[in-house]
Amino acid sequence: MQSHFKSKNARSVKDFLLITCGIVSACFGLKSFLIPNHFIDGGVTGISLLISSLTGLKLSYLIMLINIPFIILGFKQIGKGFAIKTAIAISALAVFLIVLPFKPVTDVPLLIAFFGGFFLGGGIGLAMRGGCVIDGTEVLALYISRKSMLTVGNIILILNIIIFSFAAIFLGVETAMYAILTYLSASNTIDFVVNGLEQYTGVTIISDKSAEIKEFIIEKMKRGVTIYKGEGGYGIKKDIDILYTVLTKLEMGKLQTEIRNIDPDAFVVQQQIADIKGGVVLKRQSLH
Repeated sequence: MQSHFKSKNARSVKDFLLITCGIVSACFGLKSFLIPNHFIDGGVTGISLLISSLTGLKLSYLIMLINIPFIILGFKQIGKGFAIKTAIAISALAVFLIVLPFKPVTDVPLLIAFFGGFFLGGGIGLAMRGGCVIDGTEVLALYISRKSMLTVGNIILILNIIIFSFAAIFLGVETAMYAILTYLSASNTIDFVVNGLEQYTGVTIISDKSAEIKEFIIEKMKRGVTIYKGEGGYGIKKDIDILYTVLTKLEMGKLQTEIRNIDPDAFVVQQQIADIKGGVVLKRQSLH
């Protein structure tokens, strides 16, 4: 019981630090790059930046007001804890935008788009790692996806196309094009922060030399292997061992090279995995 309590407290502290760092990073990206140069991003933050540029209203107020419906949606779709953390994080971002004395860093458009998106995306990603969001786009996309045939990715894409279209009309085509660069920088940074450099890949291998491949994965790569019993369905039917293992993206090249050496005709299927719990992959990493 005491161990569980300590683990919960440690997790709460970690979440607090991640969210705080995320808010500071997002604030730096906004105040030092995007706001002074009237650049926008995608998502709810992009909507807030667009309205602020057109009306002169303070971004901090707009971020709080526009995110209120998404906080309510988050409460209904995900849960009370998520909604409370999100509300606090967004409020903190609004306050930080007022009190933190960040100054403009550059007036070069490409640098503004890249680094503004980088720091804003990094902030959003860190907040997500901490268990909340400081941009409600994903919450809205999740809600719509459950009510329609569209995926979350498709919905976010459609929303951003609408935002960039309005930016092209009211702020100019060039500004909209830089906004797309900002969004691409931010979205890739979010993906990197959330998933990390060592994204996991599930690998399914069908080979007549499955025993040799299994031995290499276990003995040389120190990874676990699950063996499924299968039957060939093309040509002559025969029993086969189907290997399944999980590796980090950085290890895939080594495995692919060895599989080609052992059996050039092996059938290999790769599938990206967002996260895993337990198993040999995580146990080995914890030793370093």
